Amino acid sequence: MSADLVIRSQKVVTPENIAPASIHIQHGRITAIAGFDDYPSDAPVFEAGNSVVMPGLVDTHVHINEPGRTEWEGFASATRAAAAGGVTTLVDMPLNCIPATTTPQALQAKLAAARGNCWVDVGFWGGVVPENVGHLRPLFDAGVLGFKCFLIPSGVEEFHHVAESHLRIACHELQRLGAVLVVHAELPGPVDEAVQALNKGDAHDPRRYSTFLSSRPRKAENEAVALVIRLCRETGCRMHIVHHSSSGALPALREARREGLPITVETCPHYLCLAAEDVPDGATQFKCCPPIRQRENNEALWAALGEGLIEMVVSDHSPCPPEMKMRESGNFLRAWGGISSLQLRLPLTWTAARGRGYSLRQLTEWLCRAPARLVGLHNRKGAIQKGYDADLVVWDPEASFRVDGALLHHRHKLTPYTGQVLNGVVEATFLRGRKVFERGWFPPAPAGAIVSRETL
Repeated sequence: MSADLVIRSQKVVTPENIAPASIHIQHGRITAIAGFDDYPSDAPVFEAGNSVVMPGLVDTHVHINEPGRTEWEGFASATRAAAAGGVTTLVDMPLNCIPATTTPQALQAKLAAARGNCWVDVGFWGGVVPENVGHLRPLFDAGVLGFKCFLIPSGVEEFHHVAESHLRIACHELQRLGAVLVVHAELPGPVDEAVQALNKGDAHDPRRYSTFLSSRPRKAENEAVALVIRLCRETGCRMHIVHHSSSGALPALREARREGLPITVETCPHYLCLAAEDVPDGATQFKCCPPIRQRENNEALWAALGEGLIEMVVSDHSPCPPEMKMRESGNFLRAWGGISSLQLRLPLTWTAARGRGYSLRQLTEWLCRAPARLVGLHNRKGAIQKGYDADLVVWDPEASFRVDGALLHHRHKLTPYTGQVLNGVVEATFLRGRKVFERGWFPPAPAGAIVSRETL
């Protein structure tokens, strides 16, 4: 028995239990999970003590924006933030970069920007837009892990939303490929109606969060989810609802699950930890689409997460320069929508989950195992098992900290969580057995790899 490194703790989270164990690592893979004192005498040991050792987090919803909008976020800054937050694998969304990842040529531009600049492993989504059905197979063959589409304008000119007719064609093609389609599920009709009603009514104050919330009604999500379910049933395409926020669509999703349709669902920390009632006037750092909804809605999302209807919690890290968020003295209708939270996903979710009685094993499923399964990485990532990549996070669930921009490694520090006290301090992160973060320290150079279908 030999090992390049042993990591041991009194609290190692495996698929079977949480127990004292030593994790044996060789050539970047886990070779054994043994008793706490059972390891080679000549192996270097990282002592985690009573801190939790969990699989490295997998975040399948991250907007890095490079190339083209690197001033918003780039591979180097985003992946450093990921490492500091215990994230060892992330999947980059196909929009906000220029060019959008909707052709094989655009994917090559993305790969060129990423190589040598990633502190953690990175994979890529391809995009589905009205004009690119002929590019879907070449993109899949080139290694993207799946595809993303919008049913409502995305906010950038480079990535057009799809109508039902486009979506049906794409679903048939992706079903033939065996690829998953992830969907921003809001329809423009209900949003247009809500905006028209606002404009016809009494003068509305765009600095009030209630004004913005009224402009993105639950109906837009509910009807979009119904469309996704119908097309999933019709085409057999595997589909995934991203950043779900409306409790009104949960009954339809529950029925689709009972029917056995291949539909999965994610939500995000901001829909679980923030409430519309608490958003101050002009605080546009809280703006995102779909919007943060009322507290009672959030509790319904928690219940759906607990029952397994919603399978995972991902960040939807979507940053931009602060001046784009704070336009016109806090005008919610004009500000860019997006929440920066890549580094904070673990403590945000844990702080809210532990108060509701959820366990570390459930947390591991939501943050690690289920996202890895979504993108086909579940035989390598997202669990502490023999043969898996030695991607691990060591963290103290009892320690607390106050969110401060000085602690964040995102390119821009503006976040709605500033000042919150959270439980769960990341102490160290290991990527394929190499330490990539420890208490503010990073190695001299990044060691992240590109993850594609070719490497699975």
